[in-house]
Amino acid sequence: MPYHKNKQQAFQAAQQGIEDVQGLYTEIVQDGASYGHQLKHLKNEVNEAYQQIENALEVASDHQRAQLERFRSDLETIIHEVNLPDN
Repeated sequence: MPYHKNKQQAFQAAQQGIEDVQGLYTEIVQDGASYGHQLKHLKNEVNEAYQQIENALEVASDHQRAQLERFRSDLETIIHEVNLPDN
């Protein structure tokens, strides 16, 4: 993924990242046999989404910045809900 993007592309990448994380989060079945695998996949997606948000924040408009901060807050909530360990 190229480092230099316009504001809209960077924002859309961050938005897609948070949507991917939210989708995985809703699919996790905590008592299922593949829970550990799902959790690892979720952790990878969370890390990628955080990076996309950070990249987008570098070029974001004020309106986009507010939404990106909400995305980051949503990620923190998901991490807390599943007790996802830090890196």
